Amino acid sequence: MTRNHVLAITLALGLAANTNADIGPAEKPDLKLGFIKLTDMAPLAVAWEQGFFMDEGLFVELEAQANWKVLLDRVIDGQLDGAHMLAGQPLGASIGYGTQADVITAFSMDLNGNGITVSNDVWEMVKGNLDQTDDGKPEHPISASALKPVVEHYRNRGERFRMGMVFPVSTHNYELRYWLAAGGLNPGYYAPQRGDTSGTLQADVHLSVTPPPQMPATLEAGTIQGYCVGEPWNQQAVFKGIGVPVITDYEIWPNNPEKVFGVTRQWAEENPNTHLRLLRAMIRAAHWLDQDNNANREEAVKILARSQYVGADEEVIANSMTGTFEYEKGDVREVPDFNVFFRYYATYPYPSDAIWYLTQMRRWGQIAEAKPDDWYMKTAQEVYRADIYKEAARSLIEDGTLPADAFPDLEAENFERPHQGELIDGVPFTPREPNAYINSFDIGLKGDDTP
Repeated sequence: MTRNHVLAITLALGLAANTNADIGPAEKPDLKLGFIKLTDMAPLAVAWEQGFFMDEGLFVELEAQANWKVLLDRVIDGQLDGAHMLAGQPLGASIGYGTQADVITAFSMDLNGNGITVSNDVWEMVKGNLDQTDDGKPEHPISASALKPVVEHYRNRGERFRMGMVFPVSTHNYELRYWLAAGGLNPGYYAPQRGDTSGTLQADVHLSVTPPPQMPATLEAGTIQGYCVGEPWNQQAVFKGIGVPVITDYEIWPNNPEKVFGVTRQWAEENPNTHLRLLRAMIRAAHWLDQDNNANREEAVKILARSQYVGADEEVIANSMTGTFEYEKGDVREVPDFNVFFRYYATYPYPSDAIWYLTQMRRWGQIAEAKPDDWYMKTAQEVYRADIYKEAARSLIEDGTLPADAFPDLEAENFERPHQGELIDGVPFTPREPNAYINSFDIGLKGDDTP
C-alpha cells in the first residue's frame, strides 16, 4: 500500500466518522465485491461512480464473476467480501441446498427486471394462439397456455422442449416455473433425497442452467428454445433478431423481489461497521437511481454500458432501464416500473420475500420434506436481516442524508412487502400461512409429497 493510499484512507475514514458519528470506522476499508453482468447490479456501480462508497471510508473494487456458483463460492471462501446475489442464494445456502453456508442479506437490490424470451420459430407458433389488440399487437400478459401446443409439437417429434434459467435457486427459475405451471405446463421436480438435482422429473418443459450473458448465443445455437433472464439479455435477443420476449416478471408478479446483496454471517459479525457503511452507500445509490422520477437513468445507462460493468450497448440497456420494454421488434410498450431500485421501499429485506422463495423451493422439491409454518418464519428472519438494514436506515435519517418517509416505519414489524400486485394465476400469496399457499396450487408438491 502506498503512502498516498494510506493518507487517502485516513482522510476518508475521518470524513466518514464526521458524517455519521454513531457508526465507527470501517473494520475493513478495502473491499472486493462481486457481481454478474446484469443491469440490476446498478446500485454497486452507482455507489462507486457517485463516490458513495468513498463517503463511507470504503475503498471498493467491483469484480465481474463468471457465473452465480463461482460468485457464491468466492463469497463463502472469503475471496469476495460480499456480492450482488440472486434473492434465493442466501436462503439456498443457509438451508443447505447445493452449497451449505451461513449467508445473510440486509439489502434488497431491486424489484422486477426479468423477462421470458422464446426463439423466433417458437414465437411464430405461439403468436397464432394469442388474442390481438385493436392495433394488431398481441394482448399482454401472455399465458404459458399458448405454449402448450408448441410443447406438444416438439413432443410429437420426439424432442424435448428446453428453456434456460440462470441458477437452480434463482428468481428466474421460480418465475419461469410459476409462469409455466400457471399455464398448465409442469416444469419438473427436484429430488435431492434421491440424488436427482436436474429439476426435470415429470417435466413437460426441461429447464437447464445457462449464465446470463450466454443466453442469447445459446438460444441462437438452438440448444434451448427459450429462457428467463434479467436485462439486458432479453432486449439483446430483440436487437439481434433471434428471439421475442413474451412476458416480463412485472406481468407475472408486479414488484417482485429480484436481487440482494449477500455476505456471510461471520463476515457481518466481524465487520459490523463496514457492513453498515456498505448498506448506507448502496441505499443512497438506489435512491439516486429512482430519484426525481428516474431522472438519473440516462446517466446510469452510460455507466452500466462500460465494459467493467455490464458492457452491453447503451441502446440495449436503455430499452428497459428508462421505462420501456420492447417485445416483438417494434412493439415498444411503457413499463415504468420494469426496474425499481428504491421506490416502494424496494431496498428493505422483507421476510415475506424470503418466504415466497422458500415456498417455491418446497413446491418444486428442492426442500425435500414438508416443514411447519414456523420454520419458514424463522428461516426468513434469520437470513433476511431487517434489523441490520434498520440500523443503516436510521443513521441516514439521523444525519439528514435521507428523509424518514423514504423508508417504511422502522419501528413497525414490516413483515409483508407492500405495493405488490396479484400473481398471474390469481392465487393469493399468504406469507403467514406458507403451507396453505403451497397446497393451493394445481401443479406442485403438496403436504408430504415427494416426487
